[in-house]
Amino acid sequence: MLKIQSTSSNLFRLKLNERIIRIAVFSAGIIGLIFLLSNTTSGPTYVRSVKKPTTHPASNAQSGTGDHLINIPLAETTYVRENATFVSLARNEDLWELVHAIRSVEDRFNRQYKYDWVFLNNEEFNHEFKTVMTTLVSGEAKFGLIPKDHWSYPSWISTEKAAKTREDMKNIIYGSSEPYRHMCRYESGFFYRHPLMLDYKYYWRVEPSTKLHCDVKYDVFKFMKDNNKDYGFTITIHEFEETIKTLWKTTQDFIKEFPQYIAKDNLEKFVSNDGGKTYNLCHFWTNFEVGNMDFWRGEAYSKYFEYLDKNGGFFYERWGDAPVHSIAASLFLPQDRIHFFKEIGYFHGPYHNCPIEDDVRDENKCMCNPNDDFTWKDYSCTRLYYDVKGLQKPKGWDKHTG
Repeated sequence: MLKIQSTSSNLFRLKLNERIIRIAVFSAGIIGLIFLLSNTTSGPTYVRSVKKPTTHPASNAQSGTGDHLINIPLAETTYVRENATFVSLARNEDLWELVHAIRSVEDRFNRQYKYDWVFLNNEEFNHEFKTVMTTLVSGEAKFGLIPKDHWSYPSWISTEKAAKTREDMKNIIYGSSEPYRHMCRYESGFFYRHPLMLDYKYYWRVEPSTKLHCDVKYDVFKFMKDNNKDYGFTITIHEFEETIKTLWKTTQDFIKEFPQYIAKDNLEKFVSNDGGKTYNLCHFWTNFEVGNMDFWRGEAYSKYFEYLDKNGGFFYERWGDAPVHSIAASLFLPQDRIHFFKEIGYFHGPYHNCPIEDDVRDENKCMCNPNDDFTWKDYSCTRLYYDVKGLQKPKGWDKHTG
């Protein structure tokens, strides 16, 4: 009898302990869930502020235009992305070089905002490329085939003369390349017309074998819209003169015919040191560019590209999209619509944009050596850009020249 009572008592205590444990676990789960929901955000966002004059030092310090950006957790507001996309012109064989570039952009920026990504190719993308990219990007991945007439010789071009040019320029970088010329013509006048791109206003161009050195702690597209910017860059450089021998003369002829397209307070002094008589070869390096496609789609640039295209320099010389975009932006836009993203550390071999200010690198977690920075070197044009716009150079810039 005592044995039976002892067993029953133990069983009762066992069930009571089990109930207590279940209640404790359930309560802890509820408390943990409440804590998680109250403290979880989808990452930071930066929005324009009128009431709070808190500035983002990396943007406001260089622009001098009073651009205000403040940090507001996504959980505290309804975040709306801009009408924008990333765009990459790539071949199937570029897959793994492009993967590293996109991984860098996703980790440093886009995982917070989930903007779409458009991939364009003059051939159909294969299954592997589509599968990998769809998995990799945080927004929607879209794959487009370039129309044949955008990646071929127009009717007014002599293919024999074009072939002779490639032979004559074989000792110049990409001078003998036929695909490179089609690429430059396409990036100059057609990418923003692709049906997939027509859904968007702003774009950020990303190429294989590129890299972001720093976290981008604000929405670049929202910054462009809120601050009325139409073109943004990270690196400037001089063009090879042999590739664009008649580009400036053709531009001068266009201006004489269409003087109404020249913007007041433009950036002509960035591309010409003598009042427009000659081209100084300076341009924005377009393997990174953020832009408003309404500018490319507008009347001034559309007529300019058509004028250049009819001239034939994309094939009879080796006109690059970088000098074409840069000359157009410098002449047809007011200079305050062009922006230097100095805090977006960037690499495209062999040049780095690595912020030289310690506080900028620390704030944006830049993983780069400031001694490698190209911004203030003699072959860069960014010093000239600062001088033309009257911007204050960062402290210590003169130690990074040469």
